[in-house]
Amino acid sequence: MSWMEWIVLGLVSGTLARMTMGGRGERGLIGSTLIGITGSYVGTWIVSNWMHGAVRPRLLDMTTWVSAIGGAVVLLFAYRVLRFLARR
Repeated sequence: MSWMEWIVLGLVSGTLARMTMGGRGERGLIGSTLIGITGSYVGTWIVSNWMHGAVRPRLLDMTTWVSAIGGAVVLLFAYRVLRFLARR
């Protein structure tokens, strides 16, 4: 995938993950994009290593989108847990 496709994938998956998790969206557009891009890497790693599936990095592949959104949700959950623990 080209860098522009990674940005589109990150923006959309980060935004959908933020909408799925609910709550306040304090990260903004760039933060959501970075969470989405990093989440796509995490989701691809989870699917490849734990579920023994193959993820082809293509923009129009459904597995890419599901793993990217799932990875972004995992990252947002971990972020919120760490933020909660830091407040205590």
